[in-house]
Amino acid sequence: MQSPDIDMELQEFRGILAEALAEGGTQPLLRLTDEEIAILDPDSLTECVAPTPRLTELSGQEREWVYATALRSLVAREAVDVANIDELDAVLRAASADSASGEAAADGTEDPGNTPSGVDLDMRVTPEVSLALALRRTAARALAVEQHTSNGLTHMLVYVHGEDLYLVERVTSGGLHMFTLASSAKDAADMVLLFVDPFEVADKDGRVQLLTPEQISQENVGRDLSEAINNALVVGQTVLLADAPGPLLTTYATEKALWTVYVAKPNAATGIQARPVGKNTLRKMITKLITPN
Repeated sequence: MQSPDIDMELQEFRGILAEALAEGGTQPLLRLTDEEIAILDPDSLTECVAPTPRLTELSGQEREWVYATALRSLVAREAVDVANIDELDAVLRAASADSASGEAAADGTEDPGNTPSGVDLDMRVTPEVSLALALRRTAARALAVEQHTSNGLTHMLVYVHGEDLYLVERVTSGGLHMFTLASSAKDAADMVLLFVDPFEVADKDGRVQLLTPEQISQENVGRDLSEAINNALVVGQTVLLADAPGPLLTTYATEKALWTVYVAKPNAATGIQARPVGKNTLRKMITKLITPN
């Protein structure tokens, strides 16, 4: 649990940032890769909800090699400043030599004497990097969105810090994290809207269809919804992460329309609503999810 002093500092920090956003509006912040985040904030790999799809594909030794490259990239881009640069340079050269010669341990174990993990880094990050890492760790609520297409799975996270401060993190299937600061719920919702409806097929609202969990499990949801599910080009799964379990919104975007299935509470016996929706209604549904109570 955070102390009252830390909570007060966070509130002041968010207030200052919201004022700055009010002047400049929603704006891109920075881009980081999986391996760069692993270097900058290793604890976030297990403590944050954002996935790191690139890292899950690598062995332990392969991770050390990509960490060496990531650290080199961060230094070259001046995203970080390393005081003990000579020590780091020696380790990076050793890691590159191991990678080129293929002298990695056959069992995939890590050799701390020849990898970046063997250096006690004296590292300072830029304000933009520090801001992104802090905001993704300190949000009391977050909207997690999955986009399923024939090209694979991508993610978007919206970290809610207030009605005028949101951090939006988009994660590609290749492990690129793109951060944006949004100054309003509408701007954040528009980014989610385009994520779940990239072809902009949401056209008009249709009749609400009430469903039960049994109907869904038995796939007895009616012809129109069944056709939307079977012919969807983009499927979105959106859930609100908070102290109390939040609603779940599933979207099915076909060539001509977009259907939503809204579940008010997990495992609820009632309250499941399905219908085709237009762009304005979809935006309102997303905005409601990310608007602080």
